[in-house]
Amino acid sequence: MQWTKQGLIYRPDSTLPWQASHAALPTRLPLGGSRYRIFFSSRDENNRAHVGHFDIDLATGVTSNPAREPVLVPGDWGLFDDHGVQACSIACADNGDLYLYYLGWNTGKKDPLFYAAIGLAISRDGGQTFRKHSPAPILQRSRFDPWMVSGGTVIRQGPEWLMYYLSGFKFEFTAGGASSWYDIKIARSRDGIEWTRSGEVALPLQDDETNISRMTIDEHHGRYRAWFPVKRRDVGYRCGYAESLDGVTWTRQADHCLQVSESGWDSEAIDKMEVIRHGDRLYMLYNGNRFGRDGIGLAYSDG
Repeated sequence: MQWTKQGLIYRPDSTLPWQASHAALPTRLPLGGSRYRIFFSSRDENNRAHVGHFDIDLATGVTSNPAREPVLVPGDWGLFDDHGVQACSIACADNGDLYLYYLGWNTGKKDPLFYAAIGLAISRDGGQTFRKHSPAPILQRSRFDPWMVSGGTVIRQGPEWLMYYLSGFKFEFTAGGASSWYDIKIARSRDGIEWTRSGEVALPLQDDETNISRMTIDEHHGRYRAWFPVKRRDVGYRCGYAESLDGVTWTRQADHCLQVSESGWDSEAIDKMEVIRHGDRLYMLYNGNRFGRDGIGLAYSDG
């Protein structure tokens, strides 16, 4: 699979106080045909993350309708999301409500330590507005995830909901700096709100890997394909890829990944990505260096 890069399609609008920097974690909502709403996370001058959006027509590559106000804001001080909210995945409930799964985070006492959990916001107007389901997270630390949970990608398989989430199991400080470890585990639900987990691993870390970040999943002709950022020691995030026949057991492969550029905004990392199938073409919206500080890029593949 060969990818053709189109460059940056959205940059943070620094004229808006909540978009002082970054446009990270592109997250799709279909609007019909080739049109999609892309949710993203930006940071204000105090580094607190807010969720905004813009629309894109994949047939033309034209973006429009950028949000002037955030659709989701940090929670009150002391809550799990008081330092930021970031959209991760959107799923449709049986009654037509849209469930937006988002990560909320707090800073730790020793920089850059942080704590994250997964919250839920619900839209009853087709994605125009979202309201938080609860001031508390729906998925947080457990004996399977002792440091943090984050980045939930949700799909539905008949009556069951599956969430592929980041499971943080170690964070340490050494003479060389701070390091974290997280892989992808699976949580299960019958209603998209109450979740159970048993430590079931979807994507374990491989040799020299320290982090696997949010999955984006394409289901097509009975096969699941997933792309995700992977971090190895002393190397920025790179694109990873895996396939599955049931959405539970995944096989990692080296092919089909987008590569870093020789120079520019995505020369050091291929970070949070969202892959969308439209017709016979796959589109990837993605972040590059510095966790999406420059914005969101677009690539496509006809493979």
